[in-house]
Amino acid sequence: MHEAVLTSDTHPLTRVNKGGQEGQVGERFAVNCNADTFLPAARETLTDEATDLLRHSLAPATERALRGDLTHFQDWGGSLPATPATVCAYVGDHAGYHAVATIQRRVASISKAHEMAGLPNPCRAEVVKATLRGLRRKHGTAQRQAKPLMRDDLLLVLDSLGETLRDQRDRALLLLGFAGGFRRSELVALERADIETVRQGLIVTIKRSKTDQEGAGRRIGIPHGRTRHCPVAAIEAWLSASAIDTGPLFRPITRHGHVATNPLTGDVVSVLLRERLATAGIDPEGYSGHSLRAGFATSAAQAGVSALKIRAMTGHATDAMLARYVREGELFTGNAAGALL
Repeated sequence: MHEAVLTSDTHPLTRVNKGGQEGQVGERFAVNCNADTFLPAARETLTDEATDLLRHSLAPATERALRGDLTHFQDWGGSLPATPATVCAYVGDHAGYHAVATIQRRVASISKAHEMAGLPNPCRAEVVKATLRGLRRKHGTAQRQAKPLMRDDLLLVLDSLGETLRDQRDRALLLLGFAGGFRRSELVALERADIETVRQGLIVTIKRSKTDQEGAGRRIGIPHGRTRHCPVAAIEAWLSASAIDTGPLFRPITRHGHVATNPLTGDVVSVLLRERLATAGIDPEGYSGHSLRAGFATSAAQAGVSALKIRAMTGHATDAMLARYVREGELFTGNAAGALL
């Protein structure tokens, strides 16, 4: 029998793996956490073209997450291939110390690594599934969610902005992010060529997103606003003031008032939003870059917009993924207590 190992340093398990069973499989595979991608050792049998396509099979963010999760498992004392008992011990040791969603994601990464290396997958064992059910029952599954930036609060933030170059950029970013229900990653990835002006407003092309890793793309219509804060006018003002004709749409601005050539990062969007909320007199605690997207979906649900129409804007894959925003927006719609008290 041959051993399948992590090609980077591995450590013996401290709580399990005492019997020498782990790592015993009939064929040698290596999952290299430090390589360009997670590929089996049999990669030398593949053509260069096929290997290149395999490297592109994972989105960069997904690959980073896999690396981080496997490193965490390895630092704890795990190795590949793992046994169901090892995975259960890993879950048990971190239950109550890490969020349920985090532990579940790491187990999914362990499962993915085994599948990609052609190894028997311990995470498919019923004992592992039962352990995860126990984790959810004992520690709950509620996740901390970004507070939605509701329409009225957004208008307060916009009213507090001036007319400096940074103000114009932030106004355009906040209005477009809200009006399109965009993820922060989608916002910072936008380029000038992705914005098309038409009679009805703007057509924004999202070339790739979290739920569109293969780059099919989608086009979003942003109509002219009916209030004093129009997303179309804000974008046009920002483009005129910044003189951006190619490249990233939203960019850093230096302290000397110069527009950089690189795009903003997603983290900057979160910081920017919280700063603007504080300036408008709104407690920024709990808000993040996702608040624009959450606020759009929740505000639209409050206004009676159908889930189908909201999904057409946000790109949510299913109604179930959108449901938490719809429920939040409809808490006081047709409320039974409101009819009684």
